[in-house]
Amino acid sequence: MAVDHSGAAAYDRRLEPGAAEARRVEGLVAAQAKAVALFAEVEARGIVAPGVGEREASDRIRDLANDMFGTTKHWHKRIIRSGPNTLVPYRDNPPDRIIGEDDIAFADFGPIFEEYEADFGRTYVFGDDPHKHRLLADLPRVFDAGRAAFAADPRITGKQLYAEVERLAGEAGWEIGIWHAGHLVGEFPHETNDGAKAESYITPDNDNPLRRTSRSGRVCHWILELHFVDRHRGFGGFYEQLLDLA
Repeated sequence: MAVDHSGAAAYDRRLEPGAAEARRVEGLVAAQAKAVALFAEVEARGIVAPGVGEREASDRIRDLANDMFGTTKHWHKRIIRSGPNTLVPYRDNPPDRIIGEDDIAFADFGPIFEEYEADFGRTYVFGDDPHKHRLLADLPRVFDAGRAAFAADPRITGKQLYAEVERLAGEAGWEIGIWHAGHLVGEFPHETNDGAKAESYITPDNDNPLRRTSRSGRVCHWILELHFVDRHRGFGGFYEQLLDLA
């Protein structure tokens, strides 16, 4: 993807380095705040609910974002998955499914607000299954523990943080469902996060400190992305937001 130097990115280049970084932080935090507001409204309106198709729910969230914030672009495909589809990794495209009465579902959206990326994920549980409710509770708890591990070690690497998330998930009885636990985030169009570029991900192959500058000289900011699964019971859950800023 060619880099577009218009808008926020071009304005940042005209600022002093400290001011430009402060503006980036403000933009990323504001983008996440809008994602939080969007999904609070999604929950209030019951958009992700039994009897609703995954694609239908995704489209309704897209339309709601447009109503709340103006026409909204997304830097990756919009995902609503439910039931056994919650086991499927991001890159796959399972068939559309209707959310059931005793079900679990998750949303993974990457909206762009004023040229800054948000990457946000939440899980929803319907019915009384105790294992699904335990996963619903464990996801934010492990997220907070992962963030605490990041805060406690100024030199923590992608490999080390992945190992800590994997340990926390295992203690709770879950497996990590994808090959990483997070990635870089920034302006749109973002630097391409190629799966071969381990330094762009929180992954066992990334021995670099997460606190560093990118090749373009910008401070690296990170998303912590949790996809936990129970393959025996046939479901998973998802939780995702900024690791280092808000």
